[in-house]
Amino acid sequence: MARVYVAAGSNVDPLPHLEQALDELARRFGPLRVSPWYRNQAVGFSGDDFINLVLGFDTLRSVQETQAALREVETLCGRPREAPKWAPRTMDLDILLYGDLVIAEPQLKLPRPDLLLRPYMLGPLADIAPELVHPTEGRSIGELWARFDPAAHRMTAVRPGR
Repeated sequence: MARVYVAAGSNVDPLPHLEQALDELARRFGPLRVSPWYRNQAVGFSGDDFINLVLGFDTLRSVQETQAALREVETLCGRPREAPKWAPRTMDLDILLYGDLVIAEPQLKLPRPDLLLRPYMLGPLADIAPELVHPTEGRSIGELWARFDPAAHRMTAVRPGR
């Protein structure tokens, strides 16, 4: 069984879309561990603020099956598959970590490379898994978060985790 951590974010009617995504993910994967929710500015394009969170769950599914299930949930939340990468979206679900798996394929890189660059991924992950050791950095998520400059990208807590 693998412990999986996923970043979830939306900047198009984000609160109901995130609730819908969490319900769908719980239906597919069982109990979820959910971080607090954070509001932050869009990165890579001009647009409405995002609401972001990180969730964790255990699964027997392969990483490919897990990725496919996340894409299904994005589609259920109204995200078209041909949507541009740097644009507003109803739902964005990205695997951050899949156990200790390290993958460097064109369509999937794990651990997610921008995890260590994006406070809206690293901060919420540190909220729910501070002792987790990053598979390639060899440091805990809490330690990596403590070294991060929070002023680089401001986040505001919106809602406590589940």
